[in-house]
Amino acid sequence: MSKTPNTDGEPRSPKVNPGDQAPPGTPGVGENLCRDCKGSGRIGDKPCPTCGGTGTVLEELGGA
Repeated sequence: MSKTPNTDGEPRSPKVNPGDQAPPGTPGVGENLCRDCKGSGRIGDKPCPTCGGTGTVLEELGGA
């Protein structure tokens, strides 16, 4: 995954929300619905703090 440049031209890391287990593009990580907001991205009238309002989190893929 490519990094988006900052205003100063330096690359910036992809956004990681509190509920994410790893940054986007990490091998062995997949997108899943946020358990706290059940994929809506909101809790009540506010953005979900776990997924940052996206409704999804990045989790390690299951293994044996």
